[in-house]
Amino acid sequence: MLESVKHVVAVASGKGGVGKSTVTVNLALAMAAEGFKVGLLDADIYGPSQAQMLGIKAGTRPTMIDEKTMAPIEAHGIKSMSMAYMVDVETAMVWRGPMVSGAFQQLLTQTGWGELDYLFIDMPPGTGDIQLTLAQHVPVTGSVIVTTPQDIALLDARKGIEMFRKVNVPVLGVVENMSLHTCSNCGHTEPVFGEGGGARIAAQYDTEVLGRLPLSLSIREQVDGGNPTVVAQPDSDVAITFKEMARRINEQLSTAKKQSGPTISFSD
Repeated sequence: MLESVKHVVAVASGKGGVGKSTVTVNLALAMAAEGFKVGLLDADIYGPSQAQMLGIKAGTRPTMIDEKTMAPIEAHGIKSMSMAYMVDVETAMVWRGPMVSGAFQQLLTQTGWGELDYLFIDMPPGTGDIQLTLAQHVPVTGSVIVTTPQDIALLDARKGIEMFRKVNVPVLGVVENMSLHTCSNCGHTEPVFGEGGGARIAAQYDTEVLGRLPLSLSIREQVDGGNPTVVAQPDSDVAITFKEMARRINEQLSTAKKQSGPTISFSD
Protein backbone atom coordinates (compact mmCIF):
# COMPACT_ATOMS: atom_id res chain seq x y z
CA MET A 1 0.00 0.00 0.00
CA LEU A 2 3.03 2.28 -0.33
CA GLU A 3 2.90 2.72 -4.11
CA SER A 4 1.16 6.07 -3.73
CA VAL A 5 3.49 7.39 -1.00
CA LYS A 6 6.13 9.71 -2.49
CA HIS A 7 8.53 9.95 0.46
CA VAL A 8 9.04 7.77 3.53
CA VAL A 9 11.01 9.56 6.28
CA ALA A 10 12.16 7.68 9.37
CA VAL A 11 12.61 9.73 12.55
CA ALA A 12 14.95 7.94 14.91
CA SER A 13 17.16 8.25 17.96
CA GLY A 14 19.76 5.99 19.44
CA LYS A 15 18.15 6.18 22.89
CA GLY A 16 14.83 6.96 24.50
CA GLY A 17 13.94 10.13 26.37
CA VAL A 18 15.24 12.65 23.84
CA GLY A 19 11.81 13.76 22.60
CA LYS A 20 11.77 11.80 19.33
CA SER A 21 8.01 11.20 19.27
CA THR A 22 7.29 14.83 20.11
CA VAL A 23 9.55 15.94 17.28
CA THR A 24 7.98 13.44 14.87
CA VAL A 25 4.37 14.49 15.43
CA ASN A 26 5.18 18.20 15.24
CA LEU A 27 7.31 17.69 12.14
CA ALA A 28 4.50 15.76 10.45
CA LEU A 29 1.99 18.48 11.34
CA ALA A 30 4.42 21.17 10.14
CA MET A 31 4.74 19.41 6.79
CA ALA A 32 0.95 19.26 6.55
CA ALA A 33 0.79 22.97 7.38
CA GLU A 34 3.04 23.55 4.36
CA GLY A 35 0.31 22.06 2.18
CA PHE A 36 1.50 18.47 1.80
CA LYS A 37 -0.51 15.26 2.27
CA VAL A 38 1.02 13.58 5.32
CA GLY A 39 0.78 10.27 7.15
CA LEU A 40 2.31 9.21 10.47
CA LEU A 41 3.12 5.63 11.46
CA ASP A 42 3.89 4.92 15.13
CA ALA A 43 6.43 2.08 14.84
CA ASP A 44 7.03 1.80 18.58
CA ILE A 45 5.11 -1.42 19.15
CA TYR A 46 6.02 -1.73 22.83
CA GLY A 47 5.33 1.88 23.78
CA PRO A 48 3.11 3.64 21.24
CA SER A 49 2.50 7.30 22.08
CA GLN A 50 1.27 8.98 18.91
CA ALA A 51 -2.41 8.25 19.56
CA GLN A 52 -2.33 10.35 22.73
CA MET A 53 -0.19 13.02 21.12
CA LEU A 54 -2.71 13.37 18.30
CA GLY A 55 -5.63 13.50 20.72
CA ILE A 56 -7.18 10.22 19.54
CA LYS A 57 -9.75 8.99 22.04
CA ALA A 58 -8.77 5.78 23.88
CA GLY A 59 -10.49 2.75 22.42
CA THR A 60 -10.63 4.14 18.88
CA ARG A 61 -10.26 1.33 16.35
CA PRO A 62 -9.60 1.56 12.58
CA THR A 63 -12.35 0.52 10.20
CA MET A 64 -11.67 -2.03 7.47
CA ILE A 65 -11.55 -0.96 3.84
CA ASP A 66 -11.51 -4.59 2.73
CA GLU A 67 -10.51 -7.94 4.26
CA LYS A 68 -6.84 -6.99 4.55
CA THR A 69 -6.73 -3.20 4.53
CA MET A 70 -7.31 -0.83 7.45
CA ALA A 71 -8.33 2.80 7.13
CA PRO A 72 -5.92 5.13 8.95
CA ILE A 73 -7.18 7.32 11.79
CA GLU A 74 -7.21 11.01 10.87
CA ALA A 75 -6.44 13.87 13.27
CA HIS A 76 -5.29 17.46 12.78
CA GLY A 77 -5.28 16.93 9.02
CA ILE A 78 -2.91 13.95 8.90
CA LYS A 79 -3.46 10.19 8.65
CA SER A 80 -2.08 7.94 11.36
CA MET A 81 -1.69 4.31 12.35
CA SER A 82 -0.46 2.93 15.65
CA MET A 83 -0.48 -0.22 17.77
CA ALA A 84 -2.44 1.90 20.24
CA TYR A 85 -5.44 1.55 17.89
CA MET A 86 -5.26 -2.23 18.18
CA VAL A 87 -4.97 -2.82 21.91
CA ASP A 88 -6.00 -1.17 25.16
CA VAL A 89 -3.65 1.40 26.67
CA GLU A 90 -2.88 -0.86 29.65
CA THR A 91 -2.01 -3.90 27.52
CA ALA A 92 1.68 -4.86 27.65
CA MET A 93 3.08 -6.20 24.38
CA VAL A 94 5.17 -9.12 25.69
CA TRP A 95 6.45 -10.17 22.27
CA ARG A 96 9.71 -11.45 20.88
CA GLY A 97 11.47 -9.75 17.98
CA PRO A 98 9.88 -11.63 15.05
CA MET A 99 6.37 -10.90 16.35
CA VAL A 100 7.20 -7.19 16.71
CA SER A 101 8.64 -7.06 13.19
CA GLY A 102 5.55 -8.79 11.83
CA ALA A 103 3.23 -6.34 13.58
CA PHE A 104 5.23 -3.41 12.22
CA GLN A 105 5.00 -4.73 8.66
CA GLN A 106 1.24 -5.21 9.00
CA LEU A 107 0.68 -1.69 10.31
CA LEU A 108 2.78 -0.30 7.48
CA THR A 109 1.62 -2.35 4.51
CA GLN A 110 -1.97 -3.14 5.45
CA THR A 111 -3.00 0.47 6.05
CA GLY A 112 -4.77 2.22 3.20
CA TRP A 113 -2.62 5.35 3.22
CA GLY A 114 -3.89 6.62 -0.11
CA GLU A 115 -1.89 9.31 -1.88
CA LEU A 116 0.69 10.87 0.44
CA ASP A 117 3.54 13.26 -0.14
CA TYR A 118 5.18 12.22 3.12
CA LEU A 119 4.88 9.28 5.48
CA PHE A 120 6.77 9.92 8.71
CA ILE A 121 7.70 6.85 10.75
CA ASP A 122 8.23 7.34 14.48
CA MET A 123 10.88 4.70 15.12
CA PRO A 124 11.44 2.98 18.47
CA PRO A 125 14.73 3.74 20.23
CA GLY A 126 17.80 1.74 19.31
CA THR A 127 19.00 -0.22 16.29
CA GLY A 128 17.07 -3.47 16.55
CA ASP A 129 14.48 -5.60 14.77
CA ILE A 130 12.15 -2.88 13.52
CA GLN A 131 15.02 -0.81 12.18
CA LEU A 132 16.32 -3.82 10.24
CA THR A 133 12.85 -4.68 8.96
CA LEU A 134 12.36 -1.11 7.79
CA ALA A 135 15.68 -1.06 5.96
CA GLN A 136 15.06 -4.41 4.27
CA HIS A 137 11.44 -4.02 3.22
CA VAL A 138 10.63 -0.31 2.89
CA PRO A 139 11.97 2.19 0.32
CA VAL A 140 12.97 4.82 2.89
CA THR A 141 13.72 8.17 1.26
CA GLY A 142 15.63 9.62 4.19
CA SER A 143 16.05 9.73 7.94
CA VAL A 144 16.10 12.36 10.67
CA ILE A 145 18.09 11.86 13.88
CA VAL A 146 16.83 13.39 17.14
CA THR A 147 19.27 13.99 19.98
CA THR A 148 19.93 16.23 22.94
CA PRO A 149 23.25 18.07 23.30
CA GLN A 150 24.19 15.69 26.13
CA ASP A 151 27.30 13.57 25.43
CA ILE A 152 25.56 10.29 26.32
CA ALA A 153 22.72 11.03 23.89
CA LEU A 154 25.24 11.95 21.18
CA LEU A 155 26.97 8.58 21.57
CA ASP A 156 23.71 6.81 20.81
CA ALA A 157 22.78 9.25 18.03
CA ARG A 158 26.01 8.29 16.26
CA LYS A 159 24.88 4.66 16.31
CA GLY A 160 21.62 5.68 14.67
CA ILE A 161 23.43 7.56 11.92
CA GLU A 162 25.84 4.65 11.35
CA MET A 163 22.91 2.24 11.10
CA PHE A 164 21.19 4.25 8.38
CA ARG A 165 24.45 4.66 6.50
CA LYS A 166 25.05 0.90 6.50
CA VAL A 167 21.67 0.34 4.83
CA ASN A 168 22.15 3.27 2.40
CA VAL A 169 19.43 5.52 3.83
CA PRO A 170 20.39 9.22 3.58
CA VAL A 171 20.52 11.14 6.85
CA LEU A 172 18.71 14.39 6.09
CA GLY A 173 19.85 16.05 9.28
CA VAL A 174 19.94 16.23 13.06
CA VAL A 175 17.36 17.81 15.34
CA GLU A 176 18.87 19.06 18.59
CA ASN A 177 16.13 18.91 21.20
CA MET A 178 16.21 20.46 24.67
CA SER A 179 18.99 22.82 23.55
CA LEU A 180 18.21 25.61 26.02
CA HIS A 181 16.01 26.10 29.04
CA THR A 182 14.57 29.48 29.97
CA CYS A 183 13.42 29.90 33.57
CA SER A 184 9.75 30.89 33.66
CA ASN A 185 10.34 32.97 36.82
CA CYS A 186 13.51 34.95 36.13
CA GLY A 187 13.97 34.54 32.38
CA HIS A 188 17.52 33.20 32.73
CA THR A 189 18.50 30.93 29.84
CA GLU A 190 21.07 28.15 30.12
CA PRO A 191 22.07 24.97 28.20
CA VAL A 192 21.05 22.38 30.81
CA PHE A 193 22.27 19.43 28.70
CA GLY A 194 25.35 21.11 27.27
CA GLU A 195 25.70 22.95 24.00
CA GLY A 196 26.96 22.49 20.46
CA GLY A 197 26.42 18.73 20.43
CA GLY A 198 24.11 18.72 17.42
CA ALA A 199 26.54 20.82 15.38
CA ARG A 200 29.47 18.55 16.26
CA ILE A 201 27.73 15.36 15.23
CA ALA A 202 26.35 16.97 12.07
CA ALA A 203 29.85 18.08 11.08
CA GLN A 204 31.29 14.67 11.85
CA TYR A 205 28.84 12.93 9.53
CA ASP A 206 28.66 15.62 6.85
CA THR A 207 25.00 16.40 7.45
CA GLU A 208 23.24 19.45 8.92
CA VAL A 209 21.38 20.63 12.00
CA LEU A 210 17.78 20.94 10.83
CA GLY A 211 16.76 22.85 13.93
CA ARG A 212 17.24 23.43 17.64
CA LEU A 213 14.35 23.19 20.09
CA PRO A 214 14.11 24.45 23.67
CA LEU A 215 13.41 22.45 26.81
CA SER A 216 9.90 23.79 27.31
CA LEU A 217 7.03 22.92 29.63
CA SER A 218 4.45 24.04 27.07
CA ILE A 219 5.74 21.64 24.38
CA ARG A 220 5.32 18.72 26.78
CA GLU A 221 1.90 19.85 28.01
CA GLN A 222 0.59 20.31 24.47
CA VAL A 223 1.54 16.85 23.19
CA ASP A 224 0.31 15.23 26.41
CA GLY A 225 -3.02 16.97 25.80
CA GLY A 226 -3.29 15.79 22.20
CA ASN A 227 -2.76 19.25 20.75
CA PRO A 228 0.89 19.53 19.60
CA THR A 229 2.60 22.91 19.43
CA VAL A 230 2.36 23.31 15.64
CA VAL A 231 -1.44 23.12 16.01
CA ALA A 232 -1.84 24.74 19.43
CA GLN A 233 0.44 27.72 18.77
CA PRO A 234 1.07 27.87 15.01
CA ASP A 235 2.72 31.31 15.19
CA SER A 236 5.06 30.50 18.09
CA ASP A 237 8.84 30.35 17.72
CA VAL A 238 8.76 26.57 18.23
CA ALA A 239 6.11 26.04 15.53
CA ILE A 240 8.07 28.26 13.13
CA THR A 241 11.19 26.17 13.81
CA PHE A 242 9.30 22.98 12.96
CA LYS A 243 7.98 24.52 9.74
CA GLU A 244 11.49 25.59 8.77
CA MET A 245 12.66 22.02 9.37
CA ALA A 246 9.84 20.69 7.20
CA ARG A 247 10.77 23.09 4.39
CA ARG A 248 14.42 22.08 4.59
CA ILE A 249 13.54 18.36 4.39
CA ASN A 250 11.32 19.00 1.39
CA GLU A 251 14.05 21.06 -0.31
CA GLN A 252 16.60 18.30 0.20
CA LEU A 253 14.36 15.56 -1.16
CA SER A 254 13.15 17.67 -4.08
CA THR A 255 16.76 18.44 -5.04
CA ALA A 256 17.78 14.79 -4.69
CA LYS A 257 14.90 13.70 -6.91
CA LYS A 258 15.90 16.17 -9.63
CA GLN A 259 19.52 15.08 -9.48
CA SER A 260 18.60 11.39 -9.74
CA GLY A 261 16.51 11.91 -12.87
CA PRO A 262 17.64 10.85 -16.36
CA THR A 263 20.13 12.95 -18.29
CA ILE A 264 19.44 13.45 -22.00
CA SER A 265 22.20 14.54 -24.35
CA PHE A 266 22.16 15.29 -28.05
CA SER A 267 24.92 14.82 -30.58
CA ASP A 268 25.24 15.38 -34.30
